[in-house]
Amino acid sequence: MTAGHGNLFEEQERNRRRSFWLVTLFVMFFGWVGFGGDLAFYFLTRDAGPGAYQHVIPVIGIVATLVAGGIAWFAWEKGADRVLWATGAWEVIEPSTPQQKQYVNVVEEMAIAAGLPRPRIWVVPDPDPNAFATGRDPGHASIAVTEGLLGRLNREELQGVVAHEMAHIANWDTRLMTLLAAMLGAIALMSDGLGRMMRGGVRVGSGGSRGSGKGKGNPLGLILLVLWVFTLLIAPVVSRLLAMAVSRKREFLADASGSQFTRNPLALASALEKLENDPAPTRTISQGAAHLCIVDPSERKVSERPGLVGDVFASHPPMRERVARLRGMAYQSSVVGPETA
Repeated sequence: MTAGHGNLFEEQERNRRRSFWLVTLFVMFFGWVGFGGDLAFYFLTRDAGPGAYQHVIPVIGIVATLVAGGIAWFAWEKGADRVLWATGAWEVIEPSTPQQKQYVNVVEEMAIAAGLPRPRIWVVPDPDPNAFATGRDPGHASIAVTEGLLGRLNREELQGVVAHEMAHIANWDTRLMTLLAAMLGAIALMSDGLGRMMRGGVRVGSGGSRGSGKGKGNPLGLILLVLWVFTLLIAPVVSRLLAMAVSRKREFLADASGSQFTRNPLALASALEKLENDPAPTRTISQGAAHLCIVDPSERKVSERPGLVGDVFASHPPMRERVARLRGMAYQSSVVGPETA
């Protein structure tokens, strides 16, 4: 048990560091987008004729850095609330149905098993079975499941899913994943804004011409401008791939940690199979928050593709591999249990 706690504390510390570096790199990226653009436009307009616009004050960099800092703060303080709001989730204060009462009871049991404060409990109005956890730390965490999940799982399976989400909270995955969700949205909006700007045309240099100022753009400025535009265009793709890679690793760990809370890995394996066999997408959860969920909220076609496509572009590891690992855990416990007894 001591080793297990040591591993848990190590994972928590790793996720704190990852969260810090994620925010730092996010602000630095916006700083590059801003000041890199300023530098490109400075070189492009430096040789402009008298009376023409010359870009001297780094307005883009100042604004971009301030915006990045504001987004990072907002994601830290309000990111979890915005994720829940976007799904249309409602909080269970006084459970009114047997399913809700069982759900609340299971969350309370798993909070005790994990040694954590009871998270806030939410239900997402969606018929597709799914679940996620969010929050900046275990003291400000929430667990949400869909109405479809409550209707499809028995108590042991529900316990396995809730334990999986409690493991995310215990490991501080929720902070990392919530920050990722907020920053993915910000980067996507920024890239979309660039696309609109490029489609509308940008005036640089003298004479009001579009492009690089009568074709006399400074070569260094043109190179920087190309790099700047390229960075903005690929940023959404790179950030999504980063979120997916992080998510795949965290899901395996949460499966294993959650099974330790319940001592019943087969229940989670059974729940995951039920969730996977329901191919309908979870429409209330956007792709920007897909990495928060226990299973991919889309139609889950990519995650089951073998090889590079599934390994790189899926937000979750292949379900067959997750189930196989859980069944292996159950087998090992059944073999080791009698010997240790």
